[in-house]
Amino acid sequence: MTDPSPDRRFPPVLAGRKALIVGVANAQSIAWGCAQAMHRAGAEIAMTYLNEKAKPHVAPLAEAVAAPIFLPLEVRDTAQVDAVVDAVATRWGRLDILVHSIAFAPREALAGRVVDCPREGFLTAMEVSCWSFLDLARRVEPLMAQGGTMITMSYLGATEVVENYGVMGPVKAALECAVRYMATELGPKGIRVHAVSPGPLATRAASGIPDFDALMERVASRAPTRRLVTIEEVGAACVFLATDYAGAMTGNTLYIDGGYSILG
Repeated sequence: MTDPSPDRRFPPVLAGRKALIVGVANAQSIAWGCAQAMHRAGAEIAMTYLNEKAKPHVAPLAEAVAAPIFLPLEVRDTAQVDAVVDAVATRWGRLDILVHSIAFAPREALAGRVVDCPREGFLTAMEVSCWSFLDLARRVEPLMAQGGTMITMSYLGATEVVENYGVMGPVKAALECAVRYMATELGPKGIRVHAVSPGPLATRAASGIPDFDALMERVASRAPTRRLVTIEEVGAACVFLATDYAGAMTGNTLYIDGGYSILG
């Protein structure tokens, strides 16, 4: 595991800011790339874990960034969502950064054609992967009275047909659209909203997509950089989005994929 302690290579551009990172599953998670990058940049980090099975994988990471808030979060459990937001309000009294890196669809919803996706599978994918961002944003909005940044994770399948991505394509398209509406509604309060679209990574969420290894190989061979993106690079980009340097940016989808998205 990379040491996330602050050092001179990472100027403290987020010093004094409070960040809630949801969706860390293990040390390969995109959310973990964001957490360690923001910690290195000086932010204080709150982290969540999905359940007791996931906790042993996430607890050492929370300890590594000295997270004062470390709680379970199943976004379909209203009591757990309440507990996390209440903990942030009690401990900090405010929030500057929300990173939402949660996506899930039942295996049967990912199998086969989108048109054959079962209703419950579609609704579950939409609730966990899209609506949960809206729900968290609404809950933490009062804690961003002085402004803030909200970031969620998308993928190229939101705008293009990616083989085997299935129902997550329409779900991520809804998420990106939600970002645009949220940015418009929250912008007058100084809250900026972003979707970040990394290239394919070997994360736990991606493991449910059929033939994902072949997709990663194809992207690595075709991307202008001829390699895959890293979670550290995604985290660094999210640090930038959370700083005043990105103060005029909101409502967009930022591709961090070695240029793969520009190819026809």
